Amino acid sequence: MLILSACGNAEGIYDNKGQVFRKVIPQDMSSLDTAKVTDTVSFDKFNQVYEGLYVMNAEDKAEPGVAKGDPEISNGGKTWTIHLRKDAKWSNGDPVTAHDFEFAWKRVLDPNTASEYAYIMYDIKNAEAVNMGKKGLNDLGVKAIDDHTLRFELTKPVPYYKEMLAFATFMPQNEKVVKKYGERYGTSEDKSVYNGPFKVKDWAVEDKIILVKNDKYWDKDVVKLDKVNYKVLKDGQAGASLYDTGSVDDTTISAEQVEKYKDEPALKKRLLASTFYLKLNQGKVPELKNRHMRLAFAQAINKKDYVDSVLNNGSKEVDGFTAKGTADAPNGKDFTDQIHSPLKYDPKKAKVNFEKAKKELGKDKFTFTLNTEDTPASKISAEFIKAQVESNLPGVTVKIQQLPFKQRLAREQSENYEISLSGWGPDYPDPLTFLNIMTTGNASNNTGWGNKEYDALLKKANGELLQKPDERNQTLIKAEELLLDEAPIAPVYQKGEAHLTNPQVKNLRYHNIGGDTSLKYTYIDKSIDRDTGKKKEK
Repeated sequence: MLILSACGNAEGIYDNKGQVFRKVIPQDMSSLDTAKVTDTVSFDKFNQVYEGLYVMNAEDKAEPGVAKGDPEISNGGKTWTIHLRKDAKWSNGDPVTAHDFEFAWKRVLDPNTASEYAYIMYDIKNAEAVNMGKKGLNDLGVKAIDDHTLRFELTKPVPYYKEMLAFATFMPQNEKVVKKYGERYGTSEDKSVYNGPFKVKDWAVEDKIILVKNDKYWDKDVVKLDKVNYKVLKDGQAGASLYDTGSVDDTTISAEQVEKYKDEPALKKRLLASTFYLKLNQGKVPELKNRHMRLAFAQAINKKDYVDSVLNNGSKEVDGFTAKGTADAPNGKDFTDQIHSPLKYDPKKAKVNFEKAKKELGKDKFTFTLNTEDTPASKISAEFIKAQVESNLPGVTVKIQQLPFKQRLAREQSENYEISLSGWGPDYPDPLTFLNIMTTGNASNNTGWGNKEYDALLKKANGELLQKPDERNQTLIKAEELLLDEAPIAPVYQKGEAHLTNPQVKNLRYHNIGGDTSLKYTYIDKSIDRDTGKKKEK
């Protein structure tokens, strides 16, 4: 009886007393330190517990967060002055000030922090030189004029910079708290403070994350949820079982489960602006230095079969790198519609390229290790890719290595892998958010590939062409097509998700840019029948 009552009490992760949103997530977040993370799972949690100068609205346009209104922009678009609201507070009661933003940005760019996302701030005056250790932190073009006024200088006018300011890396940090915990800052719920709609109450690594409403948040009156419970579960089958028993309100499900729930009001499919691709590590694997080998790999996978039979969750096969839904071209159509890729599934071309590779490399047997995650779904994905490659490129053997998410990321970051199934989603609404990560030496490239012409095209697109949309668009097309022609990566699919979402959940906002969701306006409408999705009969 004692055990039963303990499981049934109000603190249980599956309890739904009051306004509680319970969600299954496939991976844990990696840290609560906004300067240190690169993964979408963490960015999604940051959307709930921190708030930047701006936040993304339902249309993925920036609207004021800690900022009081729109920025004052002068000096030909390069000087930005932002006034902060005076009622913004941290969860420990400290005011959120302009100094918190100046401190956070300098910390991201401080070479000692080793932030992988530092490059996202390189449009700020002297940012790159500071990050490379060539200039001091005080040379960075950002300054708190007073507690409620932040001014920063850009190297050039950037049309989408307000959206960038909504991204997690630009969020504030409380200097007192960061210095108090040092290296341990952000490693547990009590070693951080929060300025968003929620705060972290409990984080049990690889198990659960519990958020509660932040009573110090400036806009707390619009926040309806008392609690958000995230359960970390790698097995989609288990998530569906929890949904069936009414224990959770949202979970993603696997391909074979979609059929089972196809007539349920809970089933929802969505296409995210995230591309998944194979990273081919030519820095470590001599055979992958060979362009024909890389092309053969990229052309040997039947991506249509993959998204239809393996994923079946709304994902789409892709041959390019930038994801659909990231940015529009000047003509109003999606940027990706303009890209011509040589990386379409084509077993004949794959074999021709493979024959050339064998000849150039002087061997006809090859073994590669493919890294993927330690989830059942990832194993099925990797086995499909292995079967495709081995049947279309006879002589190639693919070994599968399953790793926990954090370990796979760490292997990529240290370039200690051969082939890795990886993904990227946009941080701001422009093709550069994808294309930039493949520049020479970028911390997220990890493939050993670099191309001077590619780097130069992107430098132009992010510099002299910023005010020339048509010419810039053509330059970005040329850069992406050059990347695809070199094939340091093999695009496979644009990520879809099949969710079971409780029909009682209202105002759950999804985003294509930055963190996946916003829960500030979400609430549970208990007058709706969970099973039918209709109003309960009185």
